[in-house]
Amino acid sequence: MKRKSHMKSPLGGFSSGISLGGTVSHYRDKQRVYRQGMPAYTLFYIQKGGVRLSTQSNHHLPAVTAILGVGDFFGELCLAGYPLRTSTAVALTASSIRTIKKKSMLQMLRKKNRTSNSLVAYLLASVKKYQDHVADLLTSTAEQRLARVLLRLAHLEKKGPAVVEIPPLNHQILAEMVGTTRSRVNLFMNRFRRKGFIDYDGGLEVHPSLRKALRHR
Repeated sequence: MKRKSHMKSPLGGFSSGISLGGTVSHYRDKQRVYRQGMPAYTLFYIQKGGVRLSTQSNHHLPAVTAILGVGDFFGELCLAGYPLRTSTAVALTASSIRTIKKKSMLQMLRKKNRTSNSLVAYLLASVKKYQDHVADLLTSTAEQRLARVLLRLAHLEKKGPAVVEIPPLNHQILAEMVGTTRSRVNLFMNRFRRKGFIDYDGGLEVHPSLRKALRHR
């Protein structure tokens, strides 16, 4: 029998008892958390569900820049002094999200304890993920980029449980993340399912075997 686990936090300390303070709000599927250009006084931590970040510049259509899951922070650029939101955040599914005041988080960071060390490690890892994503766009096939997006969302890039269930994702959103068309995403997802890399059973189940798709040229 398969073992399922929901999206695993990359910050075990935060999800295992360390208090982040703040308040928890509940969002409906596709409900907006904040809009690009709004004042940025808080950051957010996903306790349940998922969030899509998108950015719009000038008169271009919005581009999906990140799909986040349980254990992820977003809106953290306020800590670096950005006064306005640089993206729009929308719940991917019914989600529970903790809102933390910028001032409170900065106070935690100054204490230089396990909480602050974990957050700094998370932020540095986020920078690397964005760099890796740009490299993927330049060097990988669309199928490989899709596989990597799913593995990252399930936190299965290197190791993890046998099966991870993530919220169902619109294929158009995945296409925007990968830089391809929705029809090609449909083709790749069906291929992944035939090979046993993923399953559809209410949610979307991602298997570590999906890493094999990264080796195919």
